[in-house]
Amino acid sequence: MNWQGKRYWLVGASDGLGAALARKLSARGVEVILSARSEDKLKVLADALPGKASVVTIDIADSDSVKEAAKAVGKIDGLVLLAGVYWPFGAKEWDADQAVAMADINFTGFMRVLGQVVPDFVARDAGHIVITSSLTGFRGLPGSIGYTASKAATMSLAECMYADLRKTGVLVQVCNPGFIKTQLTDKNDFKMPMIMQPDIAARHMVEHMETDRFKTSFPWLFSLVFRGANFLPDWLYYRIFS
Repeated sequence: MNWQGKRYWLVGASDGLGAALARKLSARGVEVILSARSEDKLKVLADALPGKASVVTIDIADSDSVKEAAKAVGKIDGLVLLAGVYWPFGAKEWDADQAVAMADINFTGFMRVLGQVVPDFVARDAGHIVITSSLTGFRGLPGSIGYTASKAATMSLAECMYADLRKTGVLVQVCNPGFIKTQLTDKNDFKMPMIMQPDIAARHMVEHMETDRFKTSFPWLFSLVFRGANFLPDWLYYRIFS
C-alpha cells in the first residue's frame, strides 16, 4: 500500500481506536479527515497529528448530517467506519432507547455513510472501504442485546459488499477486534480476556489495511474462541456461553 498523498475519511475518530488509527495513518503520509460528533476532541486530535488533517463533524444517526458531511469531505481514496455506542444489558433488562441507538449508530449509521461514498467508488472503480465489526458478531451472546446484534449486522454488510465488489477496483475489508480499553469497555463489570490498548488494536488494523485480504480477527488466539463457536451445536454453545 502506497499511503503517500491518499485521503482517508475516518468516521468515529474522536476517541479510542479511531483516534489511534488516525495517528498511525497520518504518520504514514495519509491526509485524514476526522469525523465524529465532538468537534472539540477532533480539533485537538487534528492539531496533534504529524500530517495534514481536517475536521468534519457528523451525526451518523441523522441522514441530513451524513449528506452534509460527505459533501464537505469531497473526493476520498478510503473510508474507515469506526463509530459505535454500547450499553451492556440483556433481554431481561431491555432498554428500548439504548437498543435502538446501538442499532441505529453501529449499523444503520454505517449504511448512511456508505450510501454517500460507495456509488462514487463504483463509478471510479477505485476506493478502499474498511468496516469495523467485532468478535462478538460471530454468534449471539448473553447480556449483549443491541451491541452484538449490530456487530453481526456490520459483519454481514461487509461480507455482502465484498461479494459484490471483490473483482472490481474497490477494496472492501472488515476488522473484528476483541476487547479494547476504551470508554465503552469501561462500562463492563466482568473480566475481559486479552483486552488491548487502542494503539495495539490500531496497529492490527493498519497491518490488515496494507494487504488485500478481506477479513481479520484479533487477537488471533482469542478470536479462535468466537470463530470456533460457529461449529458448536446449539445445545452445547448456549450451555457454555450462557
